[in-house]
Amino acid sequence: MKKLHQTATERRRMTRNRIYRCLYDTPEGCAKQELADRLGLSLPTVHQNLSELLRAELVRADGVRESTGGRPAARLRVAENARFALGVSVSGNHFRLLAANLRLEEIAYRKCDHPRTDDTACLGRWLAEATEQFLTDFGLNREKLLGVGIALPGVLDAERTRLVSAPTLRLRDPDLRPLADALPYPCVFRNDATSGGYAEWFARQDRASIAYLSLEGGVGGAVLLDGAPYAGVNGRSGEFGHICVEPGGLPCPCGRQGCLEAYCSSARLSTDLGITVEQFFAGLAAGNLAYRTLWGDYLEHLATGIAAIRMALDCDVVLGGYLAQHLAPYLPELRRLVARRDPFDDKAAYVRLGQYPRHAVPLGVALHFIRQFLDQL
Repeated sequence: MKKLHQTATERRRMTRNRIYRCLYDTPEGCAKQELADRLGLSLPTVHQNLSELLRAELVRADGVRESTGGRPAARLRVAENARFALGVSVSGNHFRLLAANLRLEEIAYRKCDHPRTDDTACLGRWLAEATEQFLTDFGLNREKLLGVGIALPGVLDAERTRLVSAPTLRLRDPDLRPLADALPYPCVFRNDATSGGYAEWFARQDRASIAYLSLEGGVGGAVLLDGAPYAGVNGRSGEFGHICVEPGGLPCPCGRQGCLEAYCSSARLSTDLGITVEQFFAGLAAGNLAYRTLWGDYLEHLATGIAAIRMALDCDVVLGGYLAQHLAPYLPELRRLVARRDPFDDKAAYVRLGQYPRHAVPLGVALHFIRQFLDQL
């Protein structure tokens, strides 16, 4: 694979990065003169830097721009598949592996089971084996791999090398270094809900701050302030699942009662009923009275939690996790219930569905390396 020459000055690197980022932010592509005009650069400077990017196969020619007179100008785009990152979501009994290109587009995905273990090194060996098999089976070029992001369902320490708390993983030793040492690629560790929120923030055109509420087997979330996760003093910011929505109510796995997670996890709609989530929503659509009653209670408590998040943070609340893919038909009703609890807004249009309801977590943790590449090119 061709590489950029490494002796460019920092000033040249910054100019090249400005040109590349302008192309990246213009998915429809640009001509050389457009880039020069937008960035206030001379045409020879743009030409020289684009030549380097083309040789490095990071930019590609893609047809011509519509002519306004004279010879049509070549249209240039970012070569989105020039690099990719791998995101891994880890649970107690399976890995979800996803490869994403530079535009955070999914290019390969697999879910694979692993035996339960309390040993980090053992988990690392299984992950390394699953990763290599994934790369081989999908024909992914390891030389283009930027790194492996690993998302975990727990609270990490400030250095992100240890798990402070992760009850669903049941690891005896929360030191994460043996897990990283098992992989021959750059690795980072992140919280799973924060990763999902990061992907949803990146997908927004306005890139405004958001609160991300994840609705899965557990209820969690993240706060993204201009793209930066707000961790809080103890790394527990975004634990929305433990907002109390019903004092003295249903028991929560945390040991308390009335938490949002007790009312709005997927277990309440599936495991507790002995059915799948898909079966619940099929029955709900068919008019099952018991399901309709339960769903009404679900939405009431979800609205209470969302309203509390909105009152505290005053930003959009983005709903993610795999339950979110079923929420579109019920979004108007949910917004109505939230607005009824909001003294300042009678529409609650700030309640939004995420763009990645199925794979936000592995996409978000892969995004770490994509953003790093975009910033450092």
